[in-house]
Amino acid sequence: MTAPTTETVVVPPSRISTGRLPKGSPWAILAGAMVVSFAIFAVMNAGSPLADLNVAAALFIGMVLYIVFVYVLSLIAESRRHATDRLMTALISTAFVIACLPLVSVLWTVISNGLARMDPTFFSWSMRNVIGEGGGAVHAIWGTLIVTGLAAIISVPIGLMTSIYLVEYGNGNRLSKGITFFVDVMTGIPSIVAGLFIYSVFTIFFGPGIRMGIMGALALSVLMIPVVVRGSEEMLRIVPNELREASYALGVPKWLTIIKVVLPTSIAGITTSIMLAIARVIGETAPLLLTVGVTANLQMNAFQSDNGQMMTLPVFVYNEFMYPSASSPNASLERAWAAALTLLIIVMLLNLIGRGISKFFAPKTSGR
Repeated sequence: MTAPTTETVVVPPSRISTGRLPKGSPWAILAGAMVVSFAIFAVMNAGSPLADLNVAAALFIGMVLYIVFVYVLSLIAESRRHATDRLMTALISTAFVIACLPLVSVLWTVISNGLARMDPTFFSWSMRNVIGEGGGAVHAIWGTLIVTGLAAIISVPIGLMTSIYLVEYGNGNRLSKGITFFVDVMTGIPSIVAGLFIYSVFTIFFGPGIRMGIMGALALSVLMIPVVVRGSEEMLRIVPNELREASYALGVPKWLTIIKVVLPTSIAGITTSIMLAIARVIGETAPLLLTVGVTANLQMNAFQSDNGQMMTLPVFVYNEFMYPSASSPNASLERAWAAALTLLIIVMLLNLIGRGISKFFAPKTSGR
């Protein structure tokens, strides 16, 4: 009697397990696609200034090439299932890049055109007695910092205390509902309407033609307050009620609970809303043209009523672009681009300062 023989059945390998692309290959494919795209646009842009390079279009074409490359290579080396997964990932990444293209395009345009005049003279000279080339925007920089700083000093306490009332004390009563309604209405007010309102009020008391730095700060505060209120209100609402109840259970009064528990817990979000409000108004031009005016001199007193006009960076950009120097129009355009780049740098620095403040005052946890 012979022993039964066993046969080994060889199962053909599944297509899913035939292979995988090396780790990090999507990033390498993305880098290669971007190199190819920018090389194509560089050849097409040969002989032209660097500022004429269409960075947004190059990024878009690079992402399209990345989608094609990663799908084809994954289909060859892996399975259709892996290729479909990588295709969806590439499409989502491309959608993110497309959403960022306007920002990239604006930054590239402003930086490439504004670096030409980012010199010490631009930050130390004003436009007083300057015709044609030269001059700077120190008067506009100081004017922007003073007017925006006064607007923040006015708006932040009012907006923050309003949001505290709506969340902690309002409880949906008629007053809180009315405040919420008017805040929503103020959010959609055109900026020039705020400037006209402040100008008309000051005209009643000081006469027509009045221009003061504080007028511009008040006009900007009309635009800032609703942004601060809405942002701070949402941040206060997401603070867990358990924290408030624990504080009350220890006998801490409500006002001290708000100061010691609620505000420190939501300080990061509140700071972000304040920074968004500042970024919302720091580039406004129309209300400042009406309330602050235009000048070539350095004016540091925001409360001077006699010849109290102050220059700000948005108005400086508008004035240099719309009314260039007849003898040197290119110099005016360079100053306008440099002022726009300076405005972007100021906003970036304010956001970094805001993040630092929120991190410093945020409640410390055991993981830190």
